[in-house]
Amino acid sequence: MAGSGPAGSPACADPLCGGLESWESRAVTWDGAAEAQRYGEQVLEGDRVRLRALVDGDLPDLVRWWQDPAWAVLQQVLVRPRPAEPIAAMFRDWSTSERSGDVGFSVVDRASGTLVGHVTLFGARLPTRAGRLAVMIGSEFVGKGYGTDAVRVLTDYGFREMGLNRIELTVHAFNDRARAVYARVGYRVEGVRRDATFHDGHFHDEVLMAVLAREWPTAPGTPAA
Repeated sequence: MAGSGPAGSPACADPLCGGLESWESRAVTWDGAAEAQRYGEQVLEGDRVRLRALVDGDLPDLVRWWQDPAWAVLQQVLVRPRPAEPIAAMFRDWSTSERSGDVGFSVVDRASGTLVGHVTLFGARLPTRAGRLAVMIGSEFVGKGYGTDAVRVLTDYGFREMGLNRIELTVHAFNDRARAVYARVGYRVEGVRRDATFHDGHFHDEVLMAVLAREWPTAPGTPAA
């Protein structure tokens, strides 16, 4: 008979081939479209921040923050003035990549919409499904909870929407403020790269921190507490 498979096998692999009753016996994550839409509305929002697409109006502030020597010594390899356009192009590239394993977002205050920083998650590839996280919060907004919330939201996005298994980052060992933020969110120290950076005539260590999907409370497949 046309459309039939070998004896004892279904005619096709589609779960709907067995009828609605067979399909409904499978696990369904969402209770309808409304719940799915709520997830879509909330997945890029935290308690303090919202992640949105980069717009050209963000670039002057992002460039200014990147050029700030007090910020550069904490996150860049070398403290040096750089022209605005290459920095702007860098943020555009981070934020408009068509690669499925790379995303970048502007970070805004959830209530006012004020730009407070930028976050990226990049380098995720099969089969490891491991991405690297980077965050920049504007100097005038540091210490107000924006960084912690932005890291939490992007990490959650990486596990729940991008399907990552591991998210890692590196941070200068002397950047105690950033290390505390990452630890508060759930990142664990995995190792130290000795003498990996150089500032003020001295070598400094760099710390590798990471969190796995099974350690993240809302990641798919996480065991219930």
